[in-house]
Amino acid sequence: MKTWQYALIVFLGGCCYGVLSTFVKLAYAANFSVTVVTGSQYLFGVLLTWVLVLFTKKQKITLKQAFRLLLSGIPFGLTGVFYYQALQTLNASLAIIFLFQFVWIGTLFEWIFNKKKPTKGKITSICILIIGSLLAAGLITKSEVVLSLQGSVWGLLSALTFTTFIFLSSSVGKNTPPVMKSAFLSTGGLMVVLIVYPPMFLFDLPVLMGIAPYGLLLGLFGVALPPLLFSIGMPHIGPGLGTILTASELPVAVTLSALILVEYVSFSQWLGVVIILIGIASSNLTRKDRTESVSIQKKSVS
Repeated sequence: MKTWQYALIVFLGGCCYGVLSTFVKLAYAANFSVTVVTGSQYLFGVLLTWVLVLFTKKQKITLKQAFRLLLSGIPFGLTGVFYYQALQTLNASLAIIFLFQFVWIGTLFEWIFNKKKPTKGKITSICILIIGSLLAAGLITKSEVVLSLQGSVWGLLSALTFTTFIFLSSSVGKNTPPVMKSAFLSTGGLMVVLIVYPPMFLFDLPVLMGIAPYGLLLGLFGVALPPLLFSIGMPHIGPGLGTILTASELPVAVTLSALILVEYVSFSQWLGVVIILIGIASSNLTRKDRTESVSIQKKSVS
């Protein structure tokens, strides 16, 4: 596969996360608690992933590899826990801005751990994305923003753990088949969620039957697909560009809230969506130009 195809796969992984907020709101509107919604999301998602494993070619992995992948899935579960905690004291538009800080934290991680200094083009793309996110979340047009220290800390922690998960997706278990890798990553996330949100709904049949449709959708788009898509694409593009591509989450969230929830989306929010997409596109064009430049230099040397 070509680099742009791996980039597209990671972009789609980010889009999957954008689907979640709409269905979470629908589940809350149906009077399901955060414990039930989160627990069902991870439980159904992990089950879907392991069912997929049954229909793929088997490859043995060592206990050490399995243990490392399970540990690498812990930030995946913590992201959901921290983000839902942030939503307890922050409104949704502000909470997602704190989570959105992963777009620059990922580049910082790549600089610190992989010794890859960010280019001017990447820094420009990040600035464009942050401006676009402020517009898309509707914060710039609001006359009053309610900020809480507790919610801010939880929101920043969710950004940190999400970046950690993306970083580990690109570096751990590179030789493990993506489906198997995804299954262990999501299982690691499930273990954390079940500790924080005990799945008592499993023993209440009416609640279980009621949450099942939401849990399946949230599990598919929030637990099963993202780790799989990241496991395929991240090792080939790196966490720096990977976090920029996953910024596709916010445009999808805004679009679905307008189409499915019929929420009002202002012109400035749509403008923010367009700016985010421009930021994502510019990061890929910059990378393509740099790759072609390196290729030309190599040919001239040879």
